[in-house]
Amino acid sequence: MNFKKALLILLLFSCKILLSQTNAIKIDAHLLDNSDKLRVVQEITFHNKTNTTLNNIYLHNWANSLANNNTPLAKRFLEDYKNTFYFSKDKEKGSTTIHNLLVNYQKVEYNEVINHQDILKIDLNTSLKPNDSIVITANYTVKIPDAKFTRYGKTKTGFHLRYWYLTPVVYENGWQTMSNLNLDDLYMNIANYNINISAPKPYFIESNLKNTLKNNQTTTNFTGNNTKDVIISIDSINKFTTLKTKKTLVKTDLLEDFLDPRVATDIVDRELNFIEDFLGKYPNKEIFIDRNSVGKNSLHDIYGLPKWLKPFPENFRWEMRFFNSLTIKYLDDVLLFNKRKDYWLKDGIQTFLMMEYVKKYYPDITILGKYSKYWGIKSYNISKLKQNDKYQFVYQFSARKFFDQALNVRADSLSNFNRKVVSKYKSGLGFRYLQDFVGDSILKNSFKEFYAKNQLKPTNSLQFEKILTSKTDKNLDWFFGDYISTDKKIDYKIKKVVQTEDSLRITIKNKREMTAPVALYGVKDKKIKFKKWITGVDSTKTITIPKNGFDKLALNYEQLYPEYNSLDNFRKTNNSLLHKPFQFRLYKDVGDPYYNQLFYSPNIRYNLYDGLILGINLNNKPVLAHNFEFSLTPNYSTKSKNLTGGYALGYNHFFKSDKIYKIKYGVSGSNFHYAPELGYNKFSPFVNIQFKRNSLRDVGTKFLLTRLVYINKDIPDSLQISERDKYTIFNVRYVNSKPNVVKRFQYALNAEFGNNFTKFSTDVRYRKEFNRNQNFELRFFGGIFLNNKSKGDYFSFGLNRGSDYLFEQNLFGRSESSGLFSQQFVVADGGFKSNFNQDVFANQLATSVNTSIGIWNWLEVYNDAAMLKNRNQNPRFFYENGVRLNFIPNIFEFYLPVYTNEGFQLNDNYSSKIRFVITTSFDRIYNYIRRGLL
Repeated sequence: MNFKKALLILLLFSCKILLSQTNAIKIDAHLLDNSDKLRVVQEITFHNKTNTTLNNIYLHNWANSLANNNTPLAKRFLEDYKNTFYFSKDKEKGSTTIHNLLVNYQKVEYNEVINHQDILKIDLNTSLKPNDSIVITANYTVKIPDAKFTRYGKTKTGFHLRYWYLTPVVYENGWQTMSNLNLDDLYMNIANYNINISAPKPYFIESNLKNTLKNNQTTTNFTGNNTKDVIISIDSINKFTTLKTKKTLVKTDLLEDFLDPRVATDIVDRELNFIEDFLGKYPNKEIFIDRNSVGKNSLHDIYGLPKWLKPFPENFRWEMRFFNSLTIKYLDDVLLFNKRKDYWLKDGIQTFLMMEYVKKYYPDITILGKYSKYWGIKSYNISKLKQNDKYQFVYQFSARKFFDQALNVRADSLSNFNRKVVSKYKSGLGFRYLQDFVGDSILKNSFKEFYAKNQLKPTNSLQFEKILTSKTDKNLDWFFGDYISTDKKIDYKIKKVVQTEDSLRITIKNKREMTAPVALYGVKDKKIKFKKWITGVDSTKTITIPKNGFDKLALNYEQLYPEYNSLDNFRKTNNSLLHKPFQFRLYKDVGDPYYNQLFYSPNIRYNLYDGLILGINLNNKPVLAHNFEFSLTPNYSTKSKNLTGGYALGYNHFFKSDKIYKIKYGVSGSNFHYAPELGYNKFSPFVNIQFKRNSLRDVGTKFLLTRLVYINKDIPDSLQISERDKYTIFNVRYVNSKPNVVKRFQYALNAEFGNNFTKFSTDVRYRKEFNRNQNFELRFFGGIFLNNKSKGDYFSFGLNRGSDYLFEQNLFGRSESSGLFSQQFVVADGGFKSNFNQDVFANQLATSVNTSIGIWNWLEVYNDAAMLKNRNQNPRFFYENGVRLNFIPNIFEFYLPVYTNEGFQLNDNYSSKIRFVITTSFDRIYNYIRRGLL
């Protein structure tokens, strides 16, 4: 008994020492809800737990990250193609005003870090030695921002607070400072908290800390030991519910009105049991899950169909969402990661657990849910994709375009799509890969040991690597090396099969630069008869296996690991390739290794001379595109009564170099009518070099296009063929575009070499947004003929409408000089919108400036000026202005001329002078939508 008592006393004494070395934060905060402010008095007891003598201390002041448009967070919003904060009012922004700051109750020098307004540097009067501590006292006011920017701040019914107080920066091989970038990844040490929150009127106040005392109707006290992040909800509505599970209490505002709390409790209890089976017990008595925190920074819930279609079983979406949220809190509350530098392990465990949960409880749920069984859909391959198939599919979507990034790339350098989806999926797929390769029990036990050993102390993925590698004799260098640290792709195929009397000699080829274990299967009637892991296939490797009642061989048959291309993983045991019959699909479908797929879709177009153009487009472009692509579109023109159409063949060659993203080699052609009963044929071989963006967070594009354009036009029988009817032009064009959400800049250089002329031109465009409704747009065009022996103005620069002799614009009536279709406007050459009575072409030199100034929302005023110069003639000058209705830039616009140098345009027949922009280009619309996502 004496020994037990002594042991108990020793343990209690050790805990007291440990607690005494933990940072302590005491806060008295008073809410001024009429001005959206918090008055804060804060005391930080900071312990130097390093082996270094500290001469300064850094504090994170993330409440100040929304102070103005020059903070790192404000710039991050612009990178994400969001301008809401940039154009917000001062009263919507948030900031910190420090009234005084003391160390050990003495004044000290402190400053904001340059270009990091949310980080404070304190110069200590006396150096802080290892194991010593100091007391930092701060008196400051926090202006609470609108929650629409980060989900934290002032809401419609109250305040949701996170990162609202000063926190010491972690010292770990130097100060780990980080500015707020809306990633919710603040790296902080645990601390013991004592917080008093007072408000001028009664509110429902909830927190992830323990509510220990409510002094009156307006003051609440929260305490918590060994806590790293404090979230406080102050609301006029009671949004939180406490679920009493068998494991722990779960406080959340994620409970939906349609869900019975008893049903929700049963679901959460099952989820907790499942997570505990993989990770071990959650150490705290309560889990706090708030909607704003767990629902942010995630496109993770990709189900396939919108919610209102109700494709899934009752409560399925809620259960999946809550499991995801529960897993996040289970990990974040306990493990102290620097998630900006080292996020893949936490994301991977989270995704892997979701995959395992679905595999156990919902193995047959497809991404289309009940609609997978509907007529017209159930024959498609996409209808057969299970929920867990989406991870491989989404990864391939990104990898095929070389948009994926290594898992050790800093989180703030990832594209939004990779950070929110692809990297999470690749991490989770990696654990499924390891699970099968090293064994389920080894991986699970490694998770448990890591979770138990690293609770509430700084850790990293290297600690997990040590644990896992110690439990297996298999070499995992490929995983913690190339799989984690590079964007190399796994891609194998069966090159050859040789049969002997009782065995098969199989040659496996590595098609790419990453060497990783590959799973070989023997399959018959789509059932697995044989399985073996093969390692060390760096180029080719031949192995021998026994014949065992199967007629097909496959690699990665169960899709255990993310592979660049899994459609060529099959071969018959007699060495013949699988006979792949053609499979026709309407519109799109996912790839099928058993078929050569062709996709068709109706093609409907219109122009004045062909009338309604009806046809069908035939292509080989599944959802995950191939490198080789072709498209054939035969049409019938209802007005000309002729067959028309177009075709295109291209091969995309992707590069790993630092400069070139891909080169596309191809040829295209078309045949339509350019005038009544007069057709044209266009044939154009091309090479398009697309350069890499500066980073995947850059939304700009750069490309160099070279092409030969052959044009052969029909002419009336009464005319003789001329240089404008049959010609060849060699075109070189370079485009550099930077479509920033506030400042957009683009320039293009163009050179054309024809039989009788050589011309160069440039097109420079700039757009500046001043606020949500006002902007300024500038375009400069300059063109010059180095030589010009052509006759007429067919190849000349045009003031308001060129001849489009390369036939690259989608014009409804390209030869019209009057009527509605002559009013279609495409920005080219001089870019003027008005019609003039004098000659508007230049066969030697042309320059123009087009400007547009936003007045309100989509209402703008445009002003244009130009100079045209013909050979042996004096320059001519032009001017115009008018009103622009810019509903969607370059997609849907109207121009209303008011005045030109020939006089006012507001006279009779004014409707014929209005110009319009309507695009049917899918690429232009897609690029407009995707900015800030991919």
